[in-house]
Amino acid sequence: MAVASDRVRATAIEATEFPEMSRSYRVQAVPKIVINERVQFEGALPEAQFLDAVLRAAGSGSS
Repeated sequence: MAVASDRVRATAIEATEFPEMSRSYRVQAVPKIVINERVQFEGALPEAQFLDAVLRAAGSGSS
């Protein structure tokens, strides 16, 4: 999404290089996705579920 839109930013952080950040986000598996500090999940999701998580983080998704 970040490649396709100037309105989306993505940052990848190597958990083993930043252990204090890993602890603060309670990383137990990778990938760990945190969107707008509101929605978090671990592991790969199908595209539709990932989009739903993005919309929830933006405040416009269902549930």
